[in-house]
Amino acid sequence: MIDSQVTPGSLDDLLDRFFAHYYRCRPVNATFTGVHAYDHVLPDWSEHGLTQIDTELHTLRAELDRVLRTEQIDAFGTSAAFVRLREEPRLLDALLARNFSDVQVAEQASRHGPRGNPALWTGEAVFGVISLMIRDFAPVAERMRSACARMEAVPAFLRDATVVMAHAPIPDAWRARALRDCEGAERLFTGGVEAWIAGSDISEALAASLPLAAVGAQRAFAEFAVWLAARPVGDPSVLSCGPAMYDLLLSHGHCESQSRAALLDRARSEFRLAVGELHASAQAMSLTWEEAQQQMAAEHPLPDDYLSAFGRTWDRVRGFAAAHDVVTWPDWPIAYRTFPAATRDAAPYLYYLFYRSPAPFDPYTEYQYVVPPLPTDAVAADTHLRAWNQSAITLNHVVHHGAIGHHVQNWHAYHRAPTRIGRIAAVDCANRVGMFCAGTMAEGWACYATQLMDELGFLSALERLSEQHSRMRFLARTIVDIELHQGSMTLDDGIAFYRDEVGMSAAVARGEAVKNSMFPGTAIMYWLGTESILALRARLQVQLGELFSLKSFHDSLLGFGSIPVPLIARLMLAETT
Repeated sequence: MIDSQVTPGSLDDLLDRFFAHYYRCRPVNATFTGVHAYDHVLPDWSEHGLTQIDTELHTLRAELDRVLRTEQIDAFGTSAAFVRLREEPRLLDALLARNFSDVQVAEQASRHGPRGNPALWTGEAVFGVISLMIRDFAPVAERMRSACARMEAVPAFLRDATVVMAHAPIPDAWRARALRDCEGAERLFTGGVEAWIAGSDISEALAASLPLAAVGAQRAFAEFAVWLAARPVGDPSVLSCGPAMYDLLLSHGHCESQSRAALLDRARSEFRLAVGELHASAQAMSLTWEEAQQQMAAEHPLPDDYLSAFGRTWDRVRGFAAAHDVVTWPDWPIAYRTFPAATRDAAPYLYYLFYRSPAPFDPYTEYQYVVPPLPTDAVAADTHLRAWNQSAITLNHVVHHGAIGHHVQNWHAYHRAPTRIGRIAAVDCANRVGMFCAGTMAEGWACYATQLMDELGFLSALERLSEQHSRMRFLARTIVDIELHQGSMTLDDGIAFYRDEVGMSAAVARGEAVKNSMFPGTAIMYWLGTESILALRARLQVQLGELFSLKSFHDSLLGFGSIPVPLIARLMLAETT
């Protein structure tokens, strides 16, 4: 129970104000979450707007911290405190909201937030419109009117960007990412909007106003691209967020108690083991890793079977999981479809996800997982099928994303999480998930689920080898993430590490390292989440003995929603002590 100093009503009011701030200040996040009061606006990231956000965050943070101090609640507290957090989810929300505020304040004070990262601006502007195009949460005319308003807001929004970042040292790698967004925007606001109109039954007036708004938005992106291209190259040191901020992301974002140095040592050691295991497994199959990749590429669907292969694999995965009774799998089907015509040309230039998490507050009967259409040219089609081979379909597009991984985890979060943050934190937004604290669960569970399917015997020999390579890759991401942001590795060092140690192509290695630089503390969450789940499972197996049930463990874990796995571990272990 909450004591008399902090009444349930006062805490409810405080949390209501926190979420009101979250949605109002992040309207594109709100649209993706299914909160539609702000579908017509973009965020106010003017200097005045950012200052106002900071002020509100500081006020909310102070009030939330006062509640937590009164209740003697801390993310690394006593077992008794975690029992109380289980009994009173509002306190858990308060802890997560306080930590979210700390992370947001730190990011906005850094060059990794809107004051220095141009891709945040371009992504927000373009996905502010795409968020209204790709989901039928309201009649198309209503969504188009909101899209008109957002496109009309783009010129002022991007002008604010040039003012806010007027003196920011923008690294060339971030500039290139934002300029690519500008290319995607040009395609979206011309042919994409035209295709959207052509496929919709709307009034002539609306059909006339939408292209006018799109022309203004496209012109604003073109002008922003010119401004951005003319900016002097920023010092590469800006790419590092620095040890202090990274440690804050670990402690307040991921709720991780281990130090950065300890995590890096573990990741390096496990990376060396993973490399050895990969090559040993390949040799046991009389293959090199490169030869194994060629065999995987050769095992792909026929052109006429391309799209149906996804659904057929999904059915196999669900049937196998049900036969082994490893998790509660809801009746929440996926339909694999090709990119919608309105976003098809823009998608390759943007952070356009194949599986974008369903909005928690929008109704669904069947969710669409989108994939690129098969090229009509025979040579291009063969190249595409070799990349989208059966191993890639099984491991990435079904197990990890569309089936037992993200999709099942999202359902548990939306329908079972006791906290409000646990229900919404992992929603995919313009550039990343809505709240940083979701990462270790969202990605950790999806990676763990793939390992689980391997453990249960579902994967083929080649798929098992690919899964081993994925583990090696996630460890490499952890190493680069930590080293880049503590300043012991440059961007070029990270690219070389991915290329030489992991075997990535030069282009993929660069893209991975740039993403690491833009979003510190994000790459580590795949490995950290997976390891935390495995460690928790092992400990509970020892503690519970014959009473341990894999399905009960998975359902209990997923029932917390999208919050940090290290924090969930403390909550679950507090029950057993």
